[in-house]
Amino acid sequence: MRPLKIIVLAKQVPDTRHVGPDAMKPDGTVNRVKLSTVFNPDDLHALELALNIKDRIPGTEVTILTMGPPKAADIIREGYYRGADKGVMISDRRFGGADTLATSYTLMKGIEKLAPYDLILGGRQAIDGDTAQVGPQCAEKLNIPQVTYVEEILELKDTEIIAKRRLEKGTETVSSPYPCLITVHGSSPECRRRQAKKVMKFKYARTKTELSSRSIDELFIRLNKEKTYLNIPEWNVEDLNADTTRIGLAGSPTKVKSINSIVLTANETKHLTDSDTDIEGMIKELIIHHTIG
Repeated sequence: MRPLKIIVLAKQVPDTRHVGPDAMKPDGTVNRVKLSTVFNPDDLHALELALNIKDRIPGTEVTILTMGPPKAADIIREGYYRGADKGVMISDRRFGGADTLATSYTLMKGIEKLAPYDLILGGRQAIDGDTAQVGPQCAEKLNIPQVTYVEEILELKDTEIIAKRRLEKGTETVSSPYPCLITVHGSSPECRRRQAKKVMKFKYARTKTELSSRSIDELFIRLNKEKTYLNIPEWNVEDLNADTTRIGLAGSPTKVKSINSIVLTANETKHLTDSDTDIEGMIKELIIHHTIG
């Protein structure tokens, strides 16, 4: 089996466990400065699937591609620590406020710049939007096959990949030719832990924006000059030759009206027994409030 070139789409997302009243800007976009961030959980599953393929096929190359503000470079470093070979950062203020349509267009331009490739892997969805649209939209824009909700790669052949999909009432085995895009289900194996040697090797990796910061230590600048593998490529609008009418807010027809953190209090909970009376009462109440039915 020949080595494969794999691109993993990863996103730094707000930690939805800590959403406060200032989590949203007046223009309907997420106020990321006010929120702590994490590696999108489903994207970690996608990274593990890519690294598993790398383990199975010597010579396979895994590249992390992420889009976001400068601090999203943490995603690249996290990918390095776990076994990714390369990383690319797409960052430009003009990309800000993008919905799924604008995001998938921008990522598509980045993927095209990384071509040729065999597989594109991404999480099923991001926890900040929960749309599950970006992966499929990228596949459509690239005009390549897509396989969604994958939890396991059953077989890798020279001309096709065979995968198992997780569905609501079971699983499905499908095949696809290369190149193809795969979205990975949360039921797939969790991502491996950081490797101490890789943390020591890549902890000084930085983008050009990070290196231009006034607060950057001279050690980072010197090491990035001496060791080119520490330089994280950073692409802007011009680097991608992107159409400015299709990126950021200008290219986003979807607008968020509001965002709320729902916290249940003690007086809003009910304790039910397994009696028929309690269960019947609960079902009736759910129907009355149009939760079901």
